[in-house]
Amino acid sequence: MPQRDTPGTGGTGGLRLRWWTELPLILVVYALYSAGRLLARGDVSTAVDHGVGILRVEKFLRLNAESPLNRLFTEHAWIGVPADFWYASLHYVVTPLILVWVFRSHAVQFRAARAWLMSSTLIGLVGFTLLPTCPPRLLSAGHGFVDTMAQYSDYGWWGGEASAPRGLGGMTNQYAAMPSLHVGWALWCGVMLWRHGRSPLAKVAAVGYPLITTIVVMGTANHYFLDAVAGAVVMGVGLLLVQPVLRLADRVKARVRLPLAVARPSAGVVAGSNAASVTGSPSASSVPESSIVSAECQTSTGERIPRPRERPAEPRAESSARSADAGDSAATASR
Repeated sequence: MPQRDTPGTGGTGGLRLRWWTELPLILVVYALYSAGRLLARGDVSTAVDHGVGILRVEKFLRLNAESPLNRLFTEHAWIGVPADFWYASLHYVVTPLILVWVFRSHAVQFRAARAWLMSSTLIGLVGFTLLPTCPPRLLSAGHGFVDTMAQYSDYGWWGGEASAPRGLGGMTNQYAAMPSLHVGWALWCGVMLWRHGRSPLAKVAAVGYPLITTIVVMGTANHYFLDAVAGAVVMGVGLLLVQPVLRLADRVKARVRLPLAVARPSAGVVAGSNAASVTGSPSASSVPESSIVSAECQTSTGERIPRPRERPAEPRAESSARSADAGDSAATASR
């Protein structure tokens, strides 16, 4: 079972985490994230301008890695098809599996890990809202990018609109490219595997999974290199916010529990207070019903056993003098 931890340490805050409370919380946050992406579609022309602007910045910094990778994925199906499956599925499979693994095997760290992932995801949603960005695959053909998801759509369940299943392209925001949460979530998974994995394979996966994901998002023309960098930055900011978020959550929980505890007193106390208000005297129900049994004697309910009074301690010298006087008096009387 999940372990207990002390508040403010990033653990369970002294509470036992239950999957039937954690799962709805994660699903609600993901539903809000998905709905927020749809609401933050923005203007298409603005998104295109942002995409072209990113390409110009990368060209100035000599960081344009998307074009050669995209040509490689386009010309070689044995690379492009697995990359499309990687992009379309692992983002939604590996992250939940890592969450479940941390919950079951490392519950003391789960609360902090969950807070990190959720905080970073919400920060990414802010980025989608403020900076709608056209991905490389949706730019005009003059920029030289090919949508590999559309090129190899016959191999998978997706169509020509990102990784959404055929006919459901309208349910996704194709201009939510900056930052890349594919890279951000993959980085989170890598950190969890590195910190908590024990086998060499886990260490290799911790490094390989985010690295390959970064290559895949660029090779499939779904993200720019700077999108990947922004995804890593978002995860860094989310990590810095973990402790403040946990402290805020603890304060909110404490304020919620206090009114509930006051509003739900025990049944015995309620019955006793009602009886006392009617008769003007304490009710028997407000007295503890337990009795004391000792040395074959039983007290009645509510009876108090008086304790013997304790004599004050006398100084040792005065006590010795009194003993001597008593001895002299006894000797005189015997004479």
